[in-house]
Amino acid sequence: MSEPTTQAVVPEAERLRPGTRVTVTQQIPQRDEVWTTTATGSVVKFEQSPTGSWFAHAKNDKLWLDRLTLRTDDGEIVELILDGYSKIQAV
Repeated sequence: MSEPTTQAVVPEAERLRPGTRVTVTQQIPQRDEVWTTTATGSVVKFEQSPTGSWFAHAKNDKLWLDRLTLRTDDGEIVELILDGYSKIQAV
């Protein structure tokens, strides 16, 4: 497997160490509105990993995504794909 060739979308990626408590707000722009969702929890892991996307047209036909895994207060595991519409705040 090849290594990612781009830096993480998240400039503060080095601060996303396991155990760090964060709130992630993500937005999905629509034509007439913006959908917003928020997740709060402790970082389980942060990594760049490839998709299996056949349409990615990147090196080895893989698109590298920034993935953040959180554990919420009730124990739920949440995996987020971070992009330019993601905002991360330490809490």
